[in-house]
Amino acid sequence: MPQPTNRPTADPARTRDSLTALRPDLLTAYDAALPAARAAVLARLVGALHRETLPGVRPAPTGGGDLRWHLDDGREVRAAAAHAAPFAEAPAGLTVHVGPEAHTDPGDLLRTLDLPGGDRLAAELDDSVANLALARADQPAPHGGTPALKAAAGDPDGLGRLEQSVTDGHPLHPCCRTRAGLSTAEVLAYAPEHRPVVRLRRLRVPPDRWHGNAPPILYAHPWQARRLLTEHPWLADDGDTAPTRPLMSLRTLAPIGGGDHVKTAVDVQMTSAVRTVSPAAVRNGPPLSTLLAQLTRDLPLTVLAETAAGAALVDGAPDRRLSYLRRRAPHVAPGETVLPLAALSAASPADGRPLFTEAVRDHGAGPYAWLADLAGVLVAPLLTVLHRGVALEAHGQNTLVVLHAGRPARIVYRDLGGIRVSPRRVRAAGHDCPPLHGDLGTDDDGVLRTKLAAALGTALGELVAGLARHHGAEPARLWAVLGAAFRAAGTPDAARLLQDPLPVKATTAMRLATDPLTDLWAHLPNPLAASA
Repeated sequence: MPQPTNRPTADPARTRDSLTALRPDLLTAYDAALPAARAAVLARLVGALHRETLPGVRPAPTGGGDLRWHLDDGREVRAAAAHAAPFAEAPAGLTVHVGPEAHTDPGDLLRTLDLPGGDRLAAELDDSVANLALARADQPAPHGGTPALKAAAGDPDGLGRLEQSVTDGHPLHPCCRTRAGLSTAEVLAYAPEHRPVVRLRRLRVPPDRWHGNAPPILYAHPWQARRLLTEHPWLADDGDTAPTRPLMSLRTLAPIGGGDHVKTAVDVQMTSAVRTVSPAAVRNGPPLSTLLAQLTRDLPLTVLAETAAGAALVDGAPDRRLSYLRRRAPHVAPGETVLPLAALSAASPADGRPLFTEAVRDHGAGPYAWLADLAGVLVAPLLTVLHRGVALEAHGQNTLVVLHAGRPARIVYRDLGGIRVSPRRVRAAGHDCPPLHGDLGTDDDGVLRTKLAAALGTALGELVAGLARHHGAEPARLWAVLGAAFRAAGTPDAARLLQDPLPVKATTAMRLATDPLTDLWAHLPNPLAASA
C-alpha cells in the first residue's frame, strides 16, 4: 500500500502566508476560525487518548470531571472528560494539561507527549487544523432562502452541492481534514468544501498497456494527471472532460447535470490513507455489482453499480496510481433529495443549522419518529445483506438516504472497495460468489460484523448526538428507537450487534503505528445494549 511521498504541505502559519497571496479576502475569517479548528481537532485527539491504546500512555484514576493519563516518563496528562465523548462540541480555547503545561494546539500537544511515531502524526494534525480553519473560513453566510434539501429535490446536481456543504470531515478522526501532499492553492482548487468545479483529464493509454473492462482511456484527476504525464511519456493527453463537482471524498467526481460518477486516483493522504484505486478494486467492482444487485433486489437498498474500471500497466502489472472506476449515479425522482448520512450533520446553506433539522421539520412528526423512519429503511436492509454474505462499509460517506418531504424513503450505498464478502454466506443464500481479489473475502463472522458495526455505529452516533443537541431529544430514547430496528431485523447478527461492545477504528493508534494501514480497534460500551 502506498504512503505519501510528501510531508503535509500546510500548517496554520504557512497556510496563512499562502492566503496573503492567494485569497487575502479570507485572512480575517481564517484567523477567526483557527481557535475553534484547533479545539475541534484537539477534542478528537482527546477522544482517541480516552478510547484507544496508545504507546507510552496509560489511563490513570479520574476525578473532578477530568480524565487523566500517565506517560512512561512519569508525567500526567489531564483533560475534561466531557470533551472526550464522541461527537462532543469543542469550545474554542479547549485546553489539555501535561503536568503544569497547558496546550490548546493538538500538534504541539502530540510533540510534547513525545510518543513513538508522534512527529509524523503531529505534522498531519497541523495540516488538519489549517485545512479545517480554511474550510470554515470559506463558507458563505446563510442565504436565508429556500431550504437546501428542498432546493436539491429532483435535481441531478443537488447531491454534489449538498456534499460540498460538508466542512468538518470525519467526526472522530483527528486527521479529519489532513490532505498531505496538497498545497493551500491546491486545497482551494480541488477540495469539495471549497465548492470547486473541476474537469478531469482523459489520458490515452496504449492498448497493450491497459487492464480492465473499460476502453484504454484513463480518467485522471487534474492534480494527478500533471504528474503522470511527466512520469510516463507513453501516456497521451486527450483533453478535458465536461465539468464535474468533487464529492465528499475529493477524488470521486460527479458530472454537472448528471451522469456516472468517476472515482480517480490521487497520491494524497486524506485522513489515514493515500487515495489511489487498487488493482483489486478494478477487478472486483463489476462482478460484485452484479452480485449485490441480486442480493438487494427485494430491499429498499440500492447499491450503485461499478460498471467500468481500468488501470494502466507499469512493469506488467496494473498500477494503482494510474487507475479509475466508473460508478452509477443515484436516481432521484421529482420531489426526492439524496445525500450522504454524514451530510445530514453539515450546516445548511440556507440557515446554518444542520441539514437534518430541515428533514425533521419537513417530516413533521418530531425527531424520534424521523429517526424511526430512517432506521426502518436502513438497519434491516443492511443486516439482511450481511446475512446474505456481504458486510457493507456503511459509514456516513458511503451510505446515502433518499428523502421525500423529509421522510427517509430508501437507502443508496456506494463504494465496494472496503466491503467484506463471505463466500460461505453467499452460497447459503443461493448465489454464486464471484472470484474475489485482495482482502475482501472472509468467512469470519466477527470480521463481517465489525465491518458493518464500526461504520454504521459512527454514522448513527453522530445523528443521535445532533438530534439531542438541536432538537432536545433524549439520547437513550433515540438509541432505543434504533435498538427496536435492530430487533425487528431478526437476524443472528442483529442479536450480536445489540449486545457486543461497539467497535470504533483506532485511527490515532494506527497513525502512530509502524504500519499505519493495519486496522486497529477500540471498543466502547454499546448504547444499543439496553434494547437487547
